[in-house]
Amino acid sequence: MNATPPTADALRAALAGLLDGLPPKQAAQAVERLIANYRGATPTDAPVLRDRSDVAAYAAYRMPATFEAVRAALDGLAVAAPDWVPGSHLDVGGGTGAAVWAADATWAEPRTTTVLDWAEPALALGRELAEASGAPGPRAAEWRQARIGAALKLPESDLVTVSYVLKELAERDRGALVAEAARVAQAVVIVEPGTPDGYLRVIEARDRLIAAGLRIAAPCPHDGACPIERGTDWCHFAARVSRSSLHRQVKGGSLPYEDEKFSYVAAVRFQARPAAGRVTRKPQIRKGQVLLELCTVDDGLRRETVAKRHGALYRAARDTAWGDTWPPPPDSVD
Repeated sequence: MNATPPTADALRAALAGLLDGLPPKQAAQAVERLIANYRGATPTDAPVLRDRSDVAAYAAYRMPATFEAVRAALDGLAVAAPDWVPGSHLDVGGGTGAAVWAADATWAEPRTTTVLDWAEPALALGRELAEASGAPGPRAAEWRQARIGAALKLPESDLVTVSYVLKELAERDRGALVAEAARVAQAVVIVEPGTPDGYLRVIEARDRLIAAGLRIAAPCPHDGACPIERGTDWCHFAARVSRSSLHRQVKGGSLPYEDEKFSYVAAVRFQARPAAGRVTRKPQIRKGQVLLELCTVDDGLRRETVAKRHGALYRAARDTAWGDTWPPPPDSVD
């Protein structure tokens, strides 16, 4: 057992140590270019991160948020499959390794880990972060350069993560990568930005995973078609990210936190227990009642009102957050 799994605090400390001394102006310029790439609509067909200054700026700007989003997605998988623990993890397009840290925060048990990315500067910084942290899981990872595209062949792995990668690929490469991940993995977790186009990429990947014979474990409560009419709304969630002083400096923010919006899908080849319902919006707490927007197995999208007269269920509803399962487990309702 890994008795001391790395945490968000450990990651921030490792980032602060490695990024200390980076000229603020240089970091700001790199961040501006990265934001333009991140928000743009055209696949790059080339590494977005060109050199160490790019990678350092990216790590400060994006890695804590990516870590929290992937950790939330992996937690969704872990809740649906509480008895399953991955013995191996392949992170495709993993860059500086946020998903490696997220997996270590989700499962304490050791695993073999490989990170594939086409940007050697990102892999190099990922190695440095892992070494600086002393965290056993990231330190044991293998960091390997590979072009992420249609020609990529992956080794078999219990868990394959593809986070914030599909946006960077042309449509043909996206489809091929998802199909290859489905071929080699027992569980595939795909995370994209929580935007309308990010959601569409996740839905396309979800369809491919189901067609390949995998079952949806999270966040959806079913393997059927998404009940959201495309173009009218999109399914996404939010993860709270604590900002370090360095993070605030690079991003130009003043608040001690931010909310990272993301869309995801987790699909498996083994038995899992998806949620009966998923909270798809921030619950609305009003006097004597809680309004929950849900995605459900039988009724698709629906609103449920939990009133104070429902007693323990009402108290549970008040503690329920966006993205949680509903109803809560019976043993959690007192």
